[in-house]
Amino acid sequence: MIDLHCHVLPGIDDGPETIDGSLAIARAAAAAGTRTLVATPHVSWRYPNEPDTIARLADEVNTRLAAESVTLEIRPGAELAMTRILDIDPVELPRLSLGGGPWLLVEPPFTAVATGLDTIVFDLQRQGHRALLAHPERCPALHRDTRMLGSLVRAGVLTSITAGSLVGKFGETVRRFALQLVQDELVHNVASDAHDTIGRPPSMATEIEQAGLGPLREWLTEEVPAAILAGDATIPRRPAVALPGIADPRRGWRQRLRGLTRAS
Repeated sequence: MIDLHCHVLPGIDDGPETIDGSLAIARAAAAAGTRTLVATPHVSWRYPNEPDTIARLADEVNTRLAAESVTLEIRPGAELAMTRILDIDPVELPRLSLGGGPWLLVEPPFTAVATGLDTIVFDLQRQGHRALLAHPERCPALHRDTRMLGSLVRAGVLTSITAGSLVGKFGETVRRFALQLVQDELVHNVASDAHDTIGRPPSMATEIEQAGLGPLREWLTEEVPAAILAGDATIPRRPAVALPGIADPRRGWRQRLRGLTRAS
């Protein structure tokens, strides 16, 4: 599996404080079946991390993992806070991408209003970047306005939900919304968003299976993230599979979209 969102680097955000903590997360990820892990420390006003620091720490963790013969590759990336993007030097943005490709991981705010989110994302696209939206299921503003998320996806934005959301680790409301987004074909990736080995561990497959999404596991954690890291122009089509215990994924969003079209 490929984990596109993990806070594994030491001492630069709310992830592990030491490299020993980083190694513990990496070992746990490898044991869970992850072969590539993208280090995505916060780049925000609270954590103004820079590309050189991220790359240096990723190299240090990779060196230690190789010395321990742990079969896991750490690739540099970042989680870009929406409120910080406009103040980042455009020359630096490509150096904060996922694994050196064209995709940027954009974090929406944990607020009831996300004014400007679509404008910022569309501006990134005009600059030639591609946007992967981090944990939209945990953004209250998108709970209130799923039309914004739908318009972003139709414009080429992809979404990455947190594995723990699928099994209620962020509350029942988030769990239900995450599953609804899957039903509505508004989810393209599941990542761990790990911060440690206990409270926020680097786990994905277990949560996907528990949520009844096993038939999509390979697509969510291997095919799509591989295409993102490769910078492919298109991502693999979602497989037409039945999801036990999950409603027909083609009905919810498409029915609402038809309703909106008729209303206009």
